[in-house]
Amino acid sequence: MSKSLFRRKSLSTILKDAREGLTDAHGTGSLHRVLKVKDLTAMGIAAVIGAGIFSTIGEASFHGGPGVSVLFIITAITCGFSALCYAEFASRVPVSGSAYTYSYVTFGELAAWVIGWSLILEYAIGNIAVAISWSGYFNNLLSGIGLPLPGWLISNYDNATPEILAAAPHIGSIPIILNLPAFLIVVFITWLAYVGIQESKRSANFMVAFKILVILFVIVLGAFYVNTDNWHPFMPNGFSGVLKGVSAVFFAYIGFDAVSTTAEECTNPQRDLPRGMFYSLIICTILYILISLVLTGMVPFTQLKVSDPLAFVFDAVNLKWVSYIISVSAVIATTTVLLVFQIGQPRIWMSMSRVALLPKRFSKIHPRFKTPSFATIITGILVGVPALFLNLTIVTDLTSIGTLFAFILVCGGVLLLPREESNTQRFQLPYINGQWIVPGLIVLFIILFHTQIGDKWSFAGGWDVWKHNIPFYLFTIVAILITIFSFLRKLSLIPVLGLLSCFYLMTEMGLKNWIVFAIWLLTGLVIYFSYSYRNSKLSTAKA
Repeated sequence: MSKSLFRRKSLSTILKDAREGLTDAHGTGSLHRVLKVKDLTAMGIAAVIGAGIFSTIGEASFHGGPGVSVLFIITAITCGFSALCYAEFASRVPVSGSAYTYSYVTFGELAAWVIGWSLILEYAIGNIAVAISWSGYFNNLLSGIGLPLPGWLISNYDNATPEILAAAPHIGSIPIILNLPAFLIVVFITWLAYVGIQESKRSANFMVAFKILVILFVIVLGAFYVNTDNWHPFMPNGFSGVLKGVSAVFFAYIGFDAVSTTAEECTNPQRDLPRGMFYSLIICTILYILISLVLTGMVPFTQLKVSDPLAFVFDAVNLKWVSYIISVSAVIATTTVLLVFQIGQPRIWMSMSRVALLPKRFSKIHPRFKTPSFATIITGILVGVPALFLNLTIVTDLTSIGTLFAFILVCGGVLLLPREESNTQRFQLPYINGQWIVPGLIVLFIILFHTQIGDKWSFAGGWDVWKHNIPFYLFTIVAILITIFSFLRKLSLIPVLGLLSCFYLMTEMGLKNWIVFAIWLLTGLVIYFSYSYRNSKLSTAKA
């Protein structure tokens, strides 16, 4: 059994299945290949420039001050290492499935299932949060024109005030409280993703162009109201204060990996997928840095702990008309995030279904629209219904930790790929010998942060303090092992840095998030051993 848990699907088999449009013999053809570099770049921007730039950036700025711009750079570099590894995989394995498929090739079936299961968490819960956020922006937009929705139609039972409960219609003694706009936008986006990638591409490209123009307008206009005195001190709460915004900032960046789920709908995936990921990451990083500097320059960072920081800073300088434009852009921005994630998740399920880890209906391709129809509908239900009733407060941390875990496996998977001869027809990750560089960087890290490391390893605070440092202890063990392997086996530097940087960012998230994530993974393992392990195609035939 131990060997079968790590059974792999060979790269040649995966590529052969993709060429033949294989969907377990019950599909009706392959997907439409219509996406080019500009479309992939737009999808990456659509996924990254969303709720983060309109909401979570305020929380991060409150903790880190103007120094949050440095955190965006750190996060971008971390994502950059991961993007390079994604690009290597995407050019070698140009099929749908993202990190799930890549893990199947390198680590084997059990790891592939775990990463697929964590990606489901990332996409589904992330989209629930975005849908709820979209509802708030949409109601603000309606309020701006004097047509606000009643409170019971944009709320939930967790945060409904006595006034909302009193005004709500009742079924017997039970008040009807729901978030109708959040549900309806998920229905619309699910329909758009269902009817075809061509229609989704056109919609995403238009909305991305509009929101970039609005963001550039905000940056240029806001620059005239920047008071540089607000940038001093640059890191008012030190570097530790900057790092408190990790989950919020990383939540802003998640999604560029969703581009890789569309590999089978690219005209030239081996060339275009890497470019689309890099271009979108670079553009979004520049925009985030500029926005963070404008925000913290227009008002003191202590005032930015608000849900709508962009609108807030323009209200503070008596430009309330700009707030309306921002509300329009926020609605469009979060719509594009929903669209990209609702496109991405069904394609991961489709890939898992192709080897029977999920029921075969999940890989059914619609004969007319050429989309994974059943998986798209199920995705809509799993996102739309919870968005109708739930109030999620942990989603940014939980989504971020799932994404970082996926990045770690992708970076680790690249280390297991056999080295190939130079190939000018596709992207190729440059090999940099990490034998001496990795140990040197670890020593430098210890020197620069010896005080913080000493505090984390101090047991003076007892169990209450010690338990919250458990993630850092795990990181320390992994860092030591990776350093040893880098020295002995001359591991490639870029994937090693990607793995270690992602793992370190995970340690900055609370222990509670690790526990919830662990429960999610254990639930997935129960499903795997009760259904997927026995039904897997690889259980009866060697790929």
